[in-house]
Amino acid sequence: MVAFRYSVLAALALRVVSVFAAEGDSPLADDAGSPPEVELKADVVAAFPEADDIFGVKLVNGRPTKAVIDVTNNEDEPILVAFIGGQLLNPRDAGPKDNPAAAVVRNLTTVRYEATIPAGEKQSLPYSFVLDMQPRDVRLQLVAVITNSANQIFQVGVYDQTVNVVEAPTSIFDPQIIFLYLVLTATFAGTCYFVYKTWIEALFPQTKRAPKPSKKGRAAVAEKEPLSGGEGSGTGTDKGYDESWIPSDHLNRPTARRVKSGASKSKAKATE
Repeated sequence: MVAFRYSVLAALALRVVSVFAAEGDSPLADDAGSPPEVELKADVVAAFPEADDIFGVKLVNGRPTKAVIDVTNNEDEPILVAFIGGQLLNPRDAGPKDNPAAAVVRNLTTVRYEATIPAGEKQSLPYSFVLDMQPRDVRLQLVAVITNSANQIFQVGVYDQTVNVVEAPTSIFDPQIIFLYLVLTATFAGTCYFVYKTWIEALFPQTKRAPKPSKKGRAAVAEKEPLSGGEGSGTGTDKGYDESWIPSDHLNRPTARRVKSGASKSKAKATE
């Protein structure tokens, strides 16, 4: 809280000095008395519509946490919302001897608005931040820097409660998860194949099959086999069968001759 306060005051130092120089009165003069304490009449409330549930506010890692800051001006004059920032603190209270800066876990983004809110009106300001840290319980503290019409600076607490930092929920349709499943499946399949070929296959020897003869080998064997009817052909010629078993009248069949029709008529007249 101390570190955030000094950073905000340093950012507004030039503006405050210019205001005092314009008025001509320095609060550090010898005859100047202590200024009266002024209270800002404004209500500043923070809401987390996307991160709030029945178990409290959850800050999801890697996703923007969106807050809505509602500022209600109860002053008679307009007010100016200059900055909104915050920090994460340890949930336990620091002791009197502890260093206040050691309680700061992480500083959040400081956003400049310069939003003027008329008297009696309400305005909502968006504020978002992204976290990337280990899941744990932290204390979220949001602070707004507001100035009134008299150029007085007020540091108003917006939110100060314990929240829970969680990881983003995973989905099976996430591309990274799908790629991880593919890599693990390929690795497991490769390991199983290596184990099978190295150890398991050696326990079950396979019988070797005789090589099948080629077409050329089969043709050569068919030519060397003897004929089924005898050791060889009876005529000496390779006709694929033994002619000695066939009667001669079946072997020497008469061939029919064709006779012209004119010659047959002349022969018939001569006989008459």
